[in-house]
Amino acid sequence: MKRSQLLKPLWLFAFLLIGYTANSQVLISLLFGDKLNSGHIEFGLEGGYSLSFLSGVDPSKPHSDFNLGFYFDIRTKNPSWFVSTGVRVKSTMGANGLATYDLNDPGLNTAFEGGSVNRVLGYFQVPLTMKYMFKNNFFAQAGIQLGARNSSKDIFVNTIEKKDDLEYTRNVKDAYHLLDGGLLAGLGYRITHGNGMNLSVQYYLGLIDVRVSDATPDQKNSALYVNVGIPIGKGKAAKARAENNNNE
Repeated sequence: MKRSQLLKPLWLFAFLLIGYTANSQVLISLLFGDKLNSGHIEFGLEGGYSLSFLSGVDPSKPHSDFNLGFYFDIRTKNPSWFVSTGVRVKSTMGANGLATYDLNDPGLNTAFEGGSVNRVLGYFQVPLTMKYMFKNNFFAQAGIQLGARNSSKDIFVNTIEKKDDLEYTRNVKDAYHLLDGGLLAGLGYRITHGNGMNLSVQYYLGLIDVRVSDATPDQKNSALYVNVGIPIGKGKAAKARAENNNNE
């Protein structure tokens, strides 16, 4: 078996495992965040607003949603550099305002004539970046982001009496690849008082055609994230370390 053929199932297994456990991990992190923080690792929750785009479809409009996950900032020997990773447990990609297409149902085709389609692709995403902290508390980061798709749907909408009050959802999971990947870069600012909240803006540029069919133009994800990162249990962890040092 070729090495690439062996690695692909391992990647799939890893992402499925992350997806299965991620929701419970967010709850666990709230309860045991102080156990995950140390002098070399900062753990916290991160989430905010996302605006995503899907290339290769015209017409289309950006798709907006909220994202939520957790992060680890791992300090290196150089105090200005960190390895930053984590999981976006809830994150959607896609685009709105796409043209409708044949649903193989005359009644549905008639009902949504003149309407539009919102394409929503849900992912578990794992960012992996190098973060550089400047002395003025601003930081920059760059690296990669990998994603495992957990849902794919086309939502047909049309207006009867109120805007988009008619809706039909079609599962399109077979039309999209399971994995996605690309480049991630961002800028942010760390608020020094309190537990050290992080404010950041990140941009993701997908490099993989997520569409299965080769008969259509490549469709690649991209997204803009405006997020807030909140350390969990950092103060409690620091207090516990101080007490242990005093006892020694």
